[in-house]
Amino acid sequence: MLTDIEIAQQAKLLPIQEIASRAGIPEEELEYYGKYKAKVRLSLLSRLQHKPNGKLILVTAITATPAGDGKTCTAVGVTQALGKLGKKVILCLREPSLGPTFGIKGGAAGGGYSQVLPMEDINLHFTGDIHAVGTAHNLLAAMVDNHIARGNELDIDPTTILWKRVVDMNDRALRHIIIGLGGRVQGGVPRESGFDITVASEVMACLALCTDLQSLKERLARIVVGYTFDKKPVTAGDLKAAGAMTLLLKDAINPNLVQTIEGQPAFVHCGPFGNIAHGTNSILATKMALKLADYVVTEAGFATDLGAEKFCNIVCRTAGFAPDAAILVATIRALHMHGGVEKDKYSEPNLPALKKGIANLDKHIENVQKFGVPVIVAINRFPNDTGDELNYLIEHCRAKNVACAISDVVAKGGAGGIALAESVLETLATTPSQFHYLYDLNLPITEKIRIIATEIYGADGVVYTHRAENDINSLNRNGFSSLPICMAKTQLSLSDDQLLKGAPKGWNLTVREVKISAGAGFLVAYTGDIMTMPGLPEHPAAENIDIDANGKITGLF
Repeated sequence: MLTDIEIAQQAKLLPIQEIASRAGIPEEELEYYGKYKAKVRLSLLSRLQHKPNGKLILVTAITATPAGDGKTCTAVGVTQALGKLGKKVILCLREPSLGPTFGIKGGAAGGGYSQVLPMEDINLHFTGDIHAVGTAHNLLAAMVDNHIARGNELDIDPTTILWKRVVDMNDRALRHIIIGLGGRVQGGVPRESGFDITVASEVMACLALCTDLQSLKERLARIVVGYTFDKKPVTAGDLKAAGAMTLLLKDAINPNLVQTIEGQPAFVHCGPFGNIAHGTNSILATKMALKLADYVVTEAGFATDLGAEKFCNIVCRTAGFAPDAAILVATIRALHMHGGVEKDKYSEPNLPALKKGIANLDKHIENVQKFGVPVIVAINRFPNDTGDELNYLIEHCRAKNVACAISDVVAKGGAGGIALAESVLETLATTPSQFHYLYDLNLPITEKIRIIATEIYGADGVVYTHRAENDINSLNRNGFSSLPICMAKTQLSLSDDQLLKGAPKGWNLTVREVKISAGAGFLVAYTGDIMTMPGLPEHPAAENIDIDANGKITGLF
């Protein structure tokens, strides 16, 4: 089989105007970024505001392993399969970050014959949205330090400043730094700070969760950058930064339109991390798609304990929509690893390990059902999967009265997802969603965290560090207790320990700190050793990425 980039480079792309026409988007609502990319103006939503929404299909997965799960491939593939069945369908995905693209994870445009195109553009600078987010974020950081250096009228305590700087690259050397060196004229006020990766910025979350330009400005104004000496929050609005930040995002707010390898329309817009932030594409893109198509496929970052939980409890509350069905992606080899198989042997047949690891699948099925959403298990098939193991997995799902289908979308594109698409359509027709939230916003902060930990992760309870307890007391004192919770947790386990596979029992979740993201509209509870600035591996993907004298790119995946 050809590599992902070879398949993408051999594909015949349609002009983006034709893709837009298929979706029902007139040319006057497009802003072209070359021949194969365009932004869609927000006026589309006003024009279609009275049109009923299509059906929303959420793609999630079992707990991530180095074996991979193929969630994005499945989202693209089932979109292509629905297209082959004659359905009007639109895909909605997040934008890839350059950090993972040049690090270890690779890009996020799908794989094989289930990709969004132009793949190289999407995985690189695309339409500049992430750069705009970083610039807006860093403008606010500069204004914070300038305000302190220029007399500190707002009485900001420099030791409480929360607002770091960002860069869209994995750079561990920037996690903890000293800024402001060189004296008051050259550097300002020295203090400890650091960098986060751009997609972890609260500005990215604000962009992904806003519903128009005005709501974006209001969210940006609410961002808390630090506290005064008498412990009162200081916001971007207090610094008069929100207007300029919004200006920098005036183009980035418009969703990006591209296409699948088989010519279905696809929105790729915004890119908050799934293990740090809420991990979904923009509300605006999904709302557009729901007005334009009968079926919309979207993806939430990582597994049900992260992406799907946050999609349901955070995104759906803000947007006013809810999933009609959820596809849960699983692989035989990932379940082998959850059954105790080492990384170098996960592709070998091992029915006993599959039977042990299937507890992880069962927990994720249960998690989706806790929201009242019907679930379809998609078995992302790999060449080494045996008939015995596939049959066991199918029969296991049937015994649980859960729909299940084998997916070959990587190797066969939409044709390999027909069985999955038909299963989704049947589920939508026969099993209405009974969607509901997991918790009430008026519950105490600790109770909301406890519900997520025990109901979704399977923990026995929650332990708080002294710092986390102080954080919660401060949040309660400043009136932030009624916000939803965004858990920052490892994606490699249902627990906060990435080494615990399967469905761990008999453990407590440790919350080490809780921070306010008032602009995004949620509280971030940090667990384990989760970091907001990833590092590069020993041999980063960047070592194998190249471009020749003719401009041909190699090594992207």
